[in-house]
Amino acid sequence: MKNKFNFRKDIKDIFISVFVFAISFIIFSFILTSCHQSYDEKKKQEKASREELLREDSLSLKIATVPTLDCLPLFIGVDDSLFTQNGLEVHLKQRGAQIDCDTLVRGKHVEGFVSDLIRTERLKKEGIALRYVTATGSYWQLYTNRLARIKELKQLSDKMIAMTRFSVTDYLADYAIDSAKPKYDVYKIQINDPRIRIKMILNNEMDAALFTEPQATTARIHGNPMLMDSRDKNVHMGVIAFREKALKDKRRQQQLKTFIKVYNMAVDSINKNGFQHYATIIAKYMGADGKTIKALPQMKFSHVTPPRTHDIAIAKRY
Repeated sequence: MKNKFNFRKDIKDIFISVFVFAISFIIFSFILTSCHQSYDEKKKQEKASREELLREDSLSLKIATVPTLDCLPLFIGVDDSLFTQNGLEVHLKQRGAQIDCDTLVRGKHVEGFVSDLIRTERLKKEGIALRYVTATGSYWQLYTNRLARIKELKQLSDKMIAMTRFSVTDYLADYAIDSAKPKYDVYKIQINDPRIRIKMILNNEMDAALFTEPQATTARIHGNPMLMDSRDKNVHMGVIAFREKALKDKRRQQQLKTFIKVYNMAVDSINKNGFQHYATIIAKYMGADGKTIKALPQMKFSHVTPPRTHDIAIAKRY
């Protein structure tokens, strides 16, 4: 009887073990299937989200910008929702230097970009048709390192100037050198990002550099001498341009009309409220500190106005 009882007990234990195993297997399979389905569903959602973002990006007006004050109306248009309030979706492609914006234009990744006439005329020579929508009123100034004790242009002899090739800073560096005729060579050093150029001046790594705002103000408030101002040379090279092929589409043409309308609205707001009103935006997009923003000179932005024929002619000759 004892053996019979043990046999029944063993059978019962085996049955319980099999039952527990089966239940565990079913639960594990269910969890595994759920996880797999969840993973697949997540991947599908991610793919759908990417496709939607790409679709939205393709329909939006894409503009390449750099961290300088001439882009402020665009930054305001996006951050203050002026574009969206007027039915226009604008995607800004922020880059550190104009040369990177050129790459976006060549690759047809953007419809428009903020640049200067020296660069845009060079792109046109490459066969890229561009439409000048507006001049920006930007100016550029040549600053020297305060420790270099350079008081006039001819003292740039055997010194280094930070600039960007094939740009207005390249042109102005040549202008300064040719007009002063220093005794020894002046070395033009290509530093594309204006934020890096200003750091090099402040850290005593460069003898001189060309800046637009707000980097020009940063150089000034740190006691670096200014030797040349493009406005004194009757040179106005800032421009916003769009690819002509991108504007052939009727939808893009309507987008451009709205862009111009909002640009003018942003300009009016800047002129009315001043730079301090937009300190957060200037700091966000340009990396300017509070002292620089407070010291920015009074400037009047202009409504959309084509660049001057005089300036285009200079750019073509250069």
